[in-house]
Amino acid sequence: MYEAYNTTINVEASTMVDMVNTAFIPAFAQDLALYKDAPDLAGSRKVLYTSVKTETEKLAKMMSETPHDMVAEAEYLCNKVKDQMVKVRSLVDEAEGIVQKGLYPYPTYESMLYHHHH
Repeated sequence: MYEAYNTTINVEASTMVDMVNTAFIPAFAQDLALYKDAPDLAGSRKVLYTSVKTETEKLAKMMSETPHDMVAEAEYLCNKVKDQMVKVRSLVDEAEGIVQKGLYPYPTYESMLYHHHH
């Protein structure tokens, strides 16, 4: 059971890091660039997008420090890594609400739930 749990959390955390680095960060950079001539209109974008990057880097570092003992790894993933994943997810969810619609790299919750209304 430990092996299955560890594998699942490792895959989910690695996927999260990859999604942020290859899709969200580039989209956030494009969105922020739209405000280069009107920085006062950018709102909290710069701070929020930087937080996503910083917290994702922390998650990647945590993943590289995972213990090699199966039980210790499970405890580490459960007590540390999952909390960091929640932080990253929360920030990305917040960013979803402000990034320009056409730049968001994945379907939004709204579009998945209500796609039949569009």
